[in-house]
Amino acid sequence: MADTTIAALNGSVVAGLRTDLRGDLIEPGDEAYEEARKVYNAMIDKRPRLIARCADVADVIACVNFARENNLPLAIRGGGHNGAGLGVCDGGLVIDLSNMKGIRVDPASRTVRVEGGATWGDVDHATHAFGLATPSGIISTTTGVGGLTLGGGLGHLTRKHGLTIDNLLSVDVVLADGSFTTASADENEDLFWAVRGGGGNFGVVTSFEFKLHPIHTIIGGPTLWTLEQAPEVMRWYRDFITEAPEDLGGFFAFLTVPPGPPFPEELHLKKMCGIVWCYTGSEEKADEVFAPVREFGPPALHGVHDMPYPALQSAFDGLYPPGLQWYWRADFVDELSDEAIERHVEHGSVLPTMHSTMHLYPIDGAAHRIGKEETAFSYRDARWAEVIVGVDPDPANAGLVKDWTEAYWEALHPYSAGGAYVNFMMDEGRERVHATYRDNYARLAEVKKKYDPVNLFRVNQNIKP
Repeated sequence: MADTTIAALNGSVVAGLRTDLRGDLIEPGDEAYEEARKVYNAMIDKRPRLIARCADVADVIACVNFARENNLPLAIRGGGHNGAGLGVCDGGLVIDLSNMKGIRVDPASRTVRVEGGATWGDVDHATHAFGLATPSGIISTTTGVGGLTLGGGLGHLTRKHGLTIDNLLSVDVVLADGSFTTASADENEDLFWAVRGGGGNFGVVTSFEFKLHPIHTIIGGPTLWTLEQAPEVMRWYRDFITEAPEDLGGFFAFLTVPPGPPFPEELHLKKMCGIVWCYTGSEEKADEVFAPVREFGPPALHGVHDMPYPALQSAFDGLYPPGLQWYWRADFVDELSDEAIERHVEHGSVLPTMHSTMHLYPIDGAAHRIGKEETAFSYRDARWAEVIVGVDPDPANAGLVKDWTEAYWEALHPYSAGGAYVNFMMDEGRERVHATYRDNYARLAEVKKKYDPVNLFRVNQNIKP
């Protein structure tokens, strides 16, 4: 498919699209353009020809048809949080869903219908009023429902309630030919299989329906240890979390303590290791569940307490606002060996900036009870999802954080399962995409051929038809 040059899009063609939209159409030179083209990762600097802030599904249909008919690159932006900046493209059309944030909670059936431009902060706000929640990520105000869900969805509730896609009941999708369809376990089952982990390859998902769980107040927060304790902590955590009740989630991190509350001043800007916990079980059993945590170490800080679930979900929002420089690398991990722990400590102890970190998310419990062929998300047998992120506000440090991230990843990749969680990947090429889907890749390619034979939706971790 050849791309139309910017010059070939004459004024009358653009004017026709503008007439078809209820939402705004933004072009280079417009006052809103510079802000509209920004995404969460400030390392991404792309200049689309058109940005359509869609107001409804009809706008999405008009934009998909316009991109196809004019051979334009097409990017789909939900929250704009994607590390690789795949919600924007050079010289093409961006379908910006950020104005499509409608949410309807049905407390009787414990379900929620969410439009494609909502963030997880929007969802948590709506569902919390009913004492309900569904699994999602760990940064709420900028993480889009669409991007996180279509890649799988790892977070605080994975052990208890599975991935986000394990709680997905149906999707509404605008396909490459401009048609609108619904996919679920009973309708367009092949498409429903593919969107549960296959990313944005198959269409523009304009709404998602999720099942909800009775979650309101949780017990959570960080436990921190000194770097000297890191090897012992990682070995203890490796064994503890896999045997812990599924009500307890907790991801390991190397981090620099932020210089502010709730952290005590003596820990400010100190490099440490820690675990961020989320316990959704009964308060009566909490002391028993957390007793091994308090007793191990001992920790320099045990900041665990009861809080509304959205408070934990948004705990990192202030530390990681939009506009920072980000570079991501990731892998799935089957076994956290002693040798791998040595490499982790070697690189995790020399975080290059305050915002840089490494997270190790457990994948077990409910997530393991779904087969690796039941959804497009292949790594059901992995124990961990590892992500290494070099982050800093200063563009001058972009090279520094990138070099640290790549060196860390190269040291640990030999200990990995081969592929990576698709939402943690940069633009790493087709082989990495293939490794991420393993034996599911061929089936995904067949579904792609059926629903998007011309590869209109290719600004993503692309699966070619």
